[in-house]
Amino acid sequence: MSHWLIAPIVLPLATAVVLLALGRWRPAWQLPVNLAATAALVMVCGGLLGGAADGAVRVYLLGNWQAPFGIALALDRLAALMLLLTAGLALASLLAAAPRWQARGAFFHPLFQMQLMGLAGAFLTADLFNLFVFFEVLLIASYGLLLHGGGRARLHAGLHYVTLNLVGSALFLLGVSLLYGVTGTLNMADLAVKVAQAADADLALLQAAGLLLLVVFGLKAAVLPLGLWLPTTYAAASAPVAALFAIMTKVGLYAIVRVFTLIFVGERLAVAQPLLLPLGLVTVLLASLGALSAATLPRLAGYLTLVSAGTLLAAMGVSAPDALAAALYYLPQTTLAVAALFLLAELIGRQRGPLGGALQPGPAVRQPVLLGGLFLLAGATLAGLPPFSGFVGKLLILRSATGEAGGFAVWAVLLLSGLALVIALSRAGSRLFWKVSPALPGGRHGALALTPAAVLLASCLLLALAAAPVVRFTQATAGQLLASAEYVTAVLGAVPVQRSGP
Repeated sequence: MSHWLIAPIVLPLATAVVLLALGRWRPAWQLPVNLAATAALVMVCGGLLGGAADGAVRVYLLGNWQAPFGIALALDRLAALMLLLTAGLALASLLAAAPRWQARGAFFHPLFQMQLMGLAGAFLTADLFNLFVFFEVLLIASYGLLLHGGGRARLHAGLHYVTLNLVGSALFLLGVSLLYGVTGTLNMADLAVKVAQAADADLALLQAAGLLLLVVFGLKAAVLPLGLWLPTTYAAASAPVAALFAIMTKVGLYAIVRVFTLIFVGERLAVAQPLLLPLGLVTVLLASLGALSAATLPRLAGYLTLVSAGTLLAAMGVSAPDALAAALYYLPQTTLAVAALFLLAELIGRQRGPLGGALQPGPAVRQPVLLGGLFLLAGATLAGLPPFSGFVGKLLILRSATGEAGGFAVWAVLLLSGLALVIALSRAGSRLFWKVSPALPGGRHGALALTPAAVLLASCLLLALAAAPVVRFTQATAGQLLASAEYVTAVLGAVPVQRSGP
């Protein structure tokens, strides 16, 4: 039982405690300590991904209690992928916050690390109740990060965000209570066994629990109509926080994949599968219309976040096994590209004076070639234009949907959405970079300000260049998820460490 598996949870927790102390005695040390800890987290998660590539499910028994009686963490390919994506995105967001945002609130650094702890715990936990606990940890931290920097817009968005997530938390507790009442366990591997063996008399309660969990995870994933809060909330947050929040919708989607490929499977309990495709397609359509109507660049980025969530949900709703692999390829590149666009929105807005990120003709930016090139790369990736990674991801989804039930609808909606996004992004680009008046006086962005967005977009290019090995990895990941017996056997069969001596 390797202790490295718990490091993505313990490292941010310990760092948050240190950062709290430094905030009182040595505030200037907070940024370098936070950067060092986040960089270390990237290396740890990279090592875990390399270890998970062999296909084995690794289990960590907290307190050395065997599952399902104790708390278990489980690492498979999907969890390792999400951990590395989170850590890499966190490092870029923290670098973006370094020049001007990180010092605008007393607790930015501890909250940042607590957010990472909650995210890592959500991806690693093998227990539904602890999934709820880690959801609450990351949500509490996100409340503080959303309000970081102050302002009426952030406070207004924060109230809606808190209210909706409190409702989601209440529904989550109802769902897990129903499951525990019927099965007597909340360990996900144990639930997979007991739910499959449940009597017909308990079927209605189990289906109700599954639907409640789908609503909760749909709220976290910002599936429409439950996701109407997202564009306003993300647009109100500071750019580095909004970039980090790009992973938040993916937590909900991860939970949907984990729970509904492990616990609610088979014809009797397939409560989510018939709903995923229509919900995803409706989300894509409505979010694309929102992108066409967006009046600011941050709000446009918020709607693009919804488009990516809907696309992923629709792919998960296609019954072909290759569709899940396609979704897992599409997930990291769209997360990175959306995060980069949030960072670019701030960089562009700061050079346009009072207009900021408003999509109106105004002063030219002082670095049109550099900022315009980065915007073009982000827009082409998110719209799914060839030869970028967004095109590869959408092509894989479309191929997997061919000949499947609802395949025509997937083709129609994704192609129409792609056209709408090209129009929305082209309009934004023309107003920001072409229909311009002379630039306002002021300085230019330095390398530190530009590097985070550039690195995120370079990662998207790398995913396109290395599409073949990445797709092989996502196919193996999808196969591991669908062969849920391996996960069940690994978690329930994990043996506590036998200690020798007195």
